[in-house]
Amino acid sequence: MQQLKRKRLHRLAILPVTITAILSMYSFAPPSHLFADNLLSEMSVAEKSPAADISTFPLSTTDNLSFSESKKFVYDSLQLEAMGLSREVFEMALHGMEKLKNANLINSDILSIIDFSKSSTEKRLFVIDLDHYELLFNTWVAHGRNSGEAWANSFSNKPRSKKSSLGFYVTGPAYQGSNGYSLKLLGVENGINNNAFQRAIVVHGADYVNANYINSQGYIGRSQGCPAVAPRISRPLINTIKEGTCLFIYHPSASYLNQSTLLQ
Repeated sequence: MQQLKRKRLHRLAILPVTITAILSMYSFAPPSHLFADNLLSEMSVAEKSPAADISTFPLSTTDNLSFSESKKFVYDSLQLEAMGLSREVFEMALHGMEKLKNANLINSDILSIIDFSKSSTEKRLFVIDLDHYELLFNTWVAHGRNSGEAWANSFSNKPRSKKSSLGFYVTGPAYQGSNGYSLKLLGVENGINNNAFQRAIVVHGADYVNANYINSQGYIGRSQGCPAVAPRISRPLINTIKEGTCLFIYHPSASYLNQSTLLQ
């Protein structure tokens, strides 16, 4: 009897360790509240949208909706129009994201949108937690130096073009590279951004992404095609979106809109 009790106690003792190990295998993005101090240094109180009270939403009415239809409620809840993100772009992103989910290419409901229809002087990167109705980041992001100065208007999938590529990406692992802590990106649209990995198009921090550049030259600095962000938020941002989330880079380019199969 005593031996049986000892075996039971041993099993209870190792259970929390086992659960923690399993959770660590599947928990890729740390909770957003861990980044509060970092975000407040980047975003004013007016710019940080509060989390919505999702308990007030009639969730039962969304049971029979598709993923993209059910997540449209997030737009009005977070007042994303006031933050500078158009409803049309948001719904395009949801549409493509749904296809990536159905193909099992992403494993998270965190959505990142870069709106290159906006000037680089505007905070045109939005990171949204669709499950918890939270805007996690809204900040500046650079485009490629050969894509334009203040405005990005020329895009390419070619190596050494130093241009940005539009379309849908799946985020890969983070790594330490020549630009510091960085995030690999896999372009999933053939002929549009599928050379991103070969071109080393990654998310990374860059000193030229700051307000001083806007004040001195009228736009932030430009990259070699990477969506670079301010160094002080690069690590928490990368840790939030790494390993299997959706990134959508938008521009109202007719050639892209007509060519993209994920938007059809």
